[in-house]
Amino acid sequence: MEFLEFLFPVSGVKTNILIPPLVALVVSFFTSMGGISGAFLLLPFQVSVLNYTNPSVSGTNFLFNIVAIPGGVCRFIKEGRMAWPLTWVIMIGTLPGVFIGYFIRVLYLPDPKSFKLFVGFVLLYVGIRLLCKFAGTAKSAKSKNAGTKLLEQKFKERSEEMRKAQKSRVASGLAAEAVVRTLSISLRKVEYEFWGERFSYSTLGMFFLAFVVGIIGGAYGIGGGAIIAPFCVAVFHLPIYTIAGAALMGTFITSVGGVLVYSLVPVKSGVSTMPDWLLGFLFGIGGTVGIYLGARFQKFVPQSIIKLMLGSVILFLSIKYIAEYF
Repeated sequence: MEFLEFLFPVSGVKTNILIPPLVALVVSFFTSMGGISGAFLLLPFQVSVLNYTNPSVSGTNFLFNIVAIPGGVCRFIKEGRMAWPLTWVIMIGTLPGVFIGYFIRVLYLPDPKSFKLFVGFVLLYVGIRLLCKFAGTAKSAKSKNAGTKLLEQKFKERSEEMRKAQKSRVASGLAAEAVVRTLSISLRKVEYEFWGERFSYSTLGMFFLAFVVGIIGGAYGIGGGAIIAPFCVAVFHLPIYTIAGAALMGTFITSVGGVLVYSLVPVKSGVSTMPDWLLGFLFGIGGTVGIYLGARFQKFVPQSIIKLMLGSVILFLSIKYIAEYF
């Protein structure tokens, strides 16, 4: 279908205009089942397949998040599972990190070869985390995660009861205990309740994590949810049902900041950082549909299969990029 070939003037990418939304739809469909937008996989596609390698590709990737994420965030807010203190800590930590990551990307990683090495190590971390979760190798966290596993079972059972009784979605009416209730907030610790059980995390520890993730995300072009979510579960031992919304909201706000800084802050003459708005919007349209379908069909796909599939693909890409550098 040559008549659908289109040259995107900002990025210089020439491709079938249907490819960006279709690729984003497929990627987001699978990654959203694990609570991730898919931006961390779309960037390698743009770099390796579309040959979009200049720094503005990171800004374009941020634009994808802005278009694709709001629907998922609204769902979590409607269900009362948005942990707002966690959301604010993530946003406050990641935003300054994004600015630092932007300067690192433009000043120190403008060369495609160096950037691919950086991307390779980021993907290597995410892939190993997913495969470790699949293999169940996080032995030290087993006892502490017992409560989280109990919550997951309880949540699934309650959701199934409501589906059978009401023939409607969970969002139409969760049990009173299935919402996040903030109990205390301080610079030292935040504590909240979910399903009758209490969870807490270090405020400064979470802020530092968000700041580091913001730097990585600012350079890479992702909001950071793919990195923050595993840490919140494995290190802070928080239930996925309460951190997914916060991670998505943090990714969205960080992406807004990322698009602004890549669009408005000049750093190095001769280096284009302006996002390709049309390309990013097309990716975002596909991502919106993919995230919606992923949420709908998640219950039919075992989480272990999702983690194995995503982890294998990510690990392959990371090894490929690192090997290409050397």
